[in-house]
Amino acid sequence: MSTPSTDPELPAREPVRDPELPAREPVRDPPVGRDRAVSRRRILSGAAAAVAGAGVVLTGEFGYAEATAGSKLPVYGGYAATVHADRRTPPRSSRVDVVWSVDTTHRLIALTFDDGPAPNWTPRVLSILAETDTPATFFMVGRRAREYGHLVAGRLAPHEIGNHTWAHQDLAKMTYEQACSAIGRAHNELTRLCDREPTLLRPPYGHLAGSTLLAANDLGYQVVLWNRQMLESRFTQDPDGLVDYVVDSCDPGTILLAHDTGPADRLVAIRGLAGMITGLRRRGFEFVTVSELLAAATPASTPAD
Repeated sequence: MSTPSTDPELPAREPVRDPELPAREPVRDPPVGRDRAVSRRRILSGAAAAVAGAGVVLTGEFGYAEATAGSKLPVYGGYAATVHADRRTPPRSSRVDVVWSVDTTHRLIALTFDDGPAPNWTPRVLSILAETDTPATFFMVGRRAREYGHLVAGRLAPHEIGNHTWAHQDLAKMTYEQACSAIGRAHNELTRLCDREPTLLRPPYGHLAGSTLLAANDLGYQVVLWNRQMLESRFTQDPDGLVDYVVDSCDPGTILLAHDTGPADRLVAIRGLAGMITGLRRRGFEFVTVSELLAAATPASTPAD
């Protein structure tokens, strides 16, 4: 999740409105007693998520006037809302997880790369990972995968692929329908590239809104952030210092953020990547994918009766 910056390898930004997304239809109440569920397949195919399910209709609306008075955001719809605009459609599941790191007693660490694939950096990163026998998780941009995926397609088997949206636009500024399109288009492209469906979503810039969480839930995604990152721009003149910082600062369960494209200062991390891997292994760490790290989480303790 890069901070906003000029990226010479990132294609020009697209309008947030996706021309492949059908125009949003007026919301209509469903027939009484008729159940309709959110369809992940339908959303991923590009259809607007104007679906409904029989549910409890709120009466009284206590606090509605206070909540909307002088508000610049709609209570229902828009990018802040965590419920469907029709107020009847339930989320696909009861929860969506947002993960920064993992509580574990094992000395495990997940190395992650954002924003690729790119023609120069991603193959270089993959070569270092192959030489050091290190798995990683790549959060890929769908539009980049369409353009450059052929450069890395045969080398991704040891690694996990996550969704970093279609064009690296800010999900926190998107409606539910726009977020579904940005995630869904990338999902389809990454599935074609890797022949496996991604299940982890990393929002660009680490920005989240209610619409992002609702879209992630309906599309069956878990949201993965990070708790350590490379801080490349602080160590451009001190590459050994960056290696020391990363090696010394990681703890068991760390999700470490790096990038495989972007401004030139990020190359300091790529040049030091092998040294970081060696140093962390000397400290007893084992590298795993994010999903493997999640699976190794220490079970939450149950309160005594």
